[in-house]
Amino acid sequence: MTSGMIRIGVDFGGTKIEAAALDAQGRFQARVRVPSPGSYRSSLEAVRDVILEAETEAGVSGASIGIGIPGSPSPSTGLIRNANTTHLNEKPLQRDLERVLGRPVRLANDANCFALSEATDGAGSDCDVVFGVIIGTGCGSGITVGRRVLAGRNGIAGEWGHTPLPWPQGDELPGPTCFCGRRNCLENWISGPGLARAHATGQDAKAIVEAALRREPSAVASMVTYVDRLARGLAVIADVLDPDVIVLGGGMSNVAALYERLPAAIGSYTFSDIFTTPVRKAAHGDSSGVRGAAWLWPLETAG
Repeated sequence: MTSGMIRIGVDFGGTKIEAAALDAQGRFQARVRVPSPGSYRSSLEAVRDVILEAETEAGVSGASIGIGIPGSPSPSTGLIRNANTTHLNEKPLQRDLERVLGRPVRLANDANCFALSEATDGAGSDCDVVFGVIIGTGCGSGITVGRRVLAGRNGIAGEWGHTPLPWPQGDELPGPTCFCGRRNCLENWISGPGLARAHATGQDAKAIVEAALRREPSAVASMVTYVDRLARGLAVIADVLDPDVIVLGGGMSNVAALYERLPAAIGSYTFSDIFTTPVRKAAHGDSSGVRGAAWLWPLETAG
C-alpha cells in the first residue's frame, strides 16, 4: 500500500498519545498507544515514535500526519495556548514536530478533530454544519462546515466550554472559578466533574447517572438540572450558529436520557418558534479524535 493511500492521525491527550493509520475508506490499518509523558521534550519523542511504529505496522512510510491537541496554536505566534496539558503551552509544537519528523504536520484542536471525524463519515455525515461536543472530564467543541474545520480568524472557534453558563439562576452565581482564571465557565457545570461537584455527595458522574437510573430522588434531580444547564449552553449555539446537527462525544455522551430530553429542552430556550435540530451520539466514539486528525489532510494531498 502506498503512502498516498494512508493518512496518520494522532490524538495527543492528557493521559495517552495514540497514532492510527487510516486507509482511503477510513479503515484502521494500525493503531499504537502509549501513556502521555510528563514533559515537552519527551512528548515530542513519544509522538515521533508512535507515528513511526504505526507506519511500520501499516507497511508505509512518509504518510501525511495530522495531530489533534488540547488547546490550539496561536495564529500570531504559532505557540500553543489554552492547553490543559500545560507543558504544551507557549511551545512551538508544530515547528518542533516537523523538525523531529522531517515532514509537514497539521495541528488542530482535539474537539475540532472530533467534529471533523463525525462530519466526514460519522453521525453528522449527512449534514453541512456540524457542532461537535466533547463532554467528559472537560468540555470542548468543534465546528465543521462542508466537512471542513471552522477554526475562525483568531483560531478560537469552538471554545464553547469557556463561555459562561447562560441565563444563570441565583444559586449558580457567582459560579465556580475555572482553571482559565474566569468564573462560571460552562465546562465547570456540564463536564462529568461539573455534574459531580453540583451533586455534592462525593459520587462521580457515572455513579450519579446509575443512581438516577435507579430513580434515587437526589440523583434524578441532579440529572434534571444537568440537562437544563447543557440545554442552555446549546441553545446559545443554536441561536448563533443554528447547526444542522449536534453530535455528542465524551463520557457523558453515553447517557441515553440526553438524546430523549435535550431537543425539547434546547428548544425551550432558543429564540425560535421551532427547534428541529437532531442531537446524536458520536458514531466513532473514542476513535473520533484520532480519525479526525487524519482527515486534516485531504486524500489528494496525503502522502
